[in-house]
Amino acid sequence: MRFLHTSDWHLGRTFHGSSLLAEQAQAMDRIVDAVVEHGVDAVLLAGDVYDRALPAVDVVQLFDRTLARIVAAGAAVIITSGNHDSAVRLGFGGALMEGAGVHLRTAVSEVERPVVFPGDAEDVLVYGIPYLEPRLVAEQLGLQPGAGHEPVIRAAVGALSKDAQRRESERGRPQRTVVLAHLFAAGGEESESERPLAVGELDRVPATVFGGVDYAALGHLHGAQAPLPTVRYSGSPLPYSFSEAEQQKVGLLVDVEPGEPVVITELAWDPPRALRRLRGRLEELLEDPSLEDATQAWCQFTLTDAERPARPMERLRERFPHALVLLFDPQGAPPKERLGYRDRLRQAQDPTEVALGFVDHVRGRGADTEETALLTELVHGAGVGQTEGQR
Repeated sequence: MRFLHTSDWHLGRTFHGSSLLAEQAQAMDRIVDAVVEHGVDAVLLAGDVYDRALPAVDVVQLFDRTLARIVAAGAAVIITSGNHDSAVRLGFGGALMEGAGVHLRTAVSEVERPVVFPGDAEDVLVYGIPYLEPRLVAEQLGLQPGAGHEPVIRAAVGALSKDAQRRESERGRPQRTVVLAHLFAAGGEESESERPLAVGELDRVPATVFGGVDYAALGHLHGAQAPLPTVRYSGSPLPYSFSEAEQQKVGLLVDVEPGEPVVITELAWDPPRALRRLRGRLEELLEDPSLEDATQAWCQFTLTDAERPARPMERLRERFPHALVLLFDPQGAPPKERLGYRDRLRQAQDPTEVALGFVDHVRGRGADTEETALLTELVHGAGVGQTEGQR
């Protein structure tokens, strides 16, 4: 059996206000192409299909087209719901889709119901553990109310392991087990684009809970990584934050052959539009010829000018039209004696000084001559601070 492990599609997500639907459509093309090129038997989608519980119509249509293309290419699809998905909505029509080769596992009651791939020497059983909110499912798993993420996942894995053992005993031949799960395995490296599952580290689950299965296809963390050799995160097919700018996005081919160790192969996927994080003085960034490739990338800039330049984002976008984020980290400026803003207000002699102090406080750069003249004219024109006889 050959599987393609992927997760965290987050269809419908935006990137700092920019739509990603075109880029996500290209990512879906890449997944379908991988199914065809590599002879994939089943695609494992480990949660966070959508970015929101109520996805837009065009987002649902993209998912629908992608499923149809994968099935038409001869592969089954096995899907678990993630913490971004509405499990009920994603699972709607699951019983009908089974016949078409699309297998949805979105409820705790389905944890012990594998998708069975019969083989000549052994069967491969694929179980799906959707994102399980402990306070909602603990009692269904025979746990006390208040149980956390780790006991919930241990109970789910224990239940599916018992089912696999029962099937092996009944059939009298080996059963290989593959598990999809959407969770945070302890030791995994986070990205800024992931929604926390719990406060602090209460959502962490030891990767060793999957020690008894042949392969665990995990979702939730957006960077490809391996908490254990056969416990893997595929990561998201696209970067969803600038913290992922240096991540290599991948799909994972997982080969499960009779009597052989599982073999995992990474398929490198480059994003349709690159991400760049650039740092330096404004004029240097605008003039540096080595940054020409960044003119077509989504860019995050950190300006190190001693004082904030005028119109920085407008000027950056003249050269880098896809500049999205602007940060400031002043370097080399002589230390300023800065009073707290309230103290400056108390010491101000007139309303114009208050206005000029506000400009300096907010943007970290005082008003220039033209701005000072304009603010003075506006303050005096409004009669602020003048007596009735002066107006």
